[in-house]
Amino acid sequence: MSASTRDAILGRIRRANGGRPHDPERQRIVDARLAGKAPGVVPRRGQLPHDEQVALFIAMAEKVHATTARIGGYGELPAEVSRWLRENNFPADLRLCEDPRIAGADFEATALTIRRGASDGNDLNALSHAEAAIAETGTLCLVSGQENPTSLNFLPENHIVVIRAADIEGDMEALFPALRQRYGEGRMPRSVNFITGPSRSGDIEQVLLLGAHGPRALHIIIVG
Repeated sequence: MSASTRDAILGRIRRANGGRPHDPERQRIVDARLAGKAPGVVPRRGQLPHDEQVALFIAMAEKVHATTARIGGYGELPAEVSRWLRENNFPADLRLCEDPRIAGADFEATALTIRRGASDGNDLNALSHAEAAIAETGTLCLVSGQENPTSLNFLPENHIVVIRAADIEGDMEALFPALRQRYGEGRMPRSVNFITGPSRSGDIEQVLLLGAHGPRALHIIIVG
């Protein structure tokens, strides 16, 4: 569509609404609406005390075939990761993110073979740290960056995601203000990935297939 055609269409809409080009009052209304970030309709399901939000998150995540575990602190993380891999007969190797929040977890004390950084596509198991989670749908929110490469979210067969209980929000409407506050206005990560359960598809004859577009197993470890 050429600029002249676009201008003609927008001009017709503007005239139908009684507006005029560069109307300062209309511009003031638009600026106020954008600055206010008014929320839309928020369902009541996630509007709970925080401990109940955590319980709802666990229930919803398990409903979509994820597994969950709770630990008291990051020091317990290596043992829980080792347990989950062992009990599922997965190989004792792990591609580990470089998130500073797990710096106190001593993976070198385990029998796991540890590799760090982005996945090269040959990893069976990977661990990422989520930035937040949504109780209403059991959804994890992971952001891109050197500390948590996006390749860990999609390339390995089995994905372990760590989330702090304090970072579980009731709904998506509460999540984005928390991210903006954490990173600062206009400084959001390049990509934000929302993950609900392991990868799955029912496109072929409506038969559920796990691992269709990414990890076939998702284990969520809640800290705190």
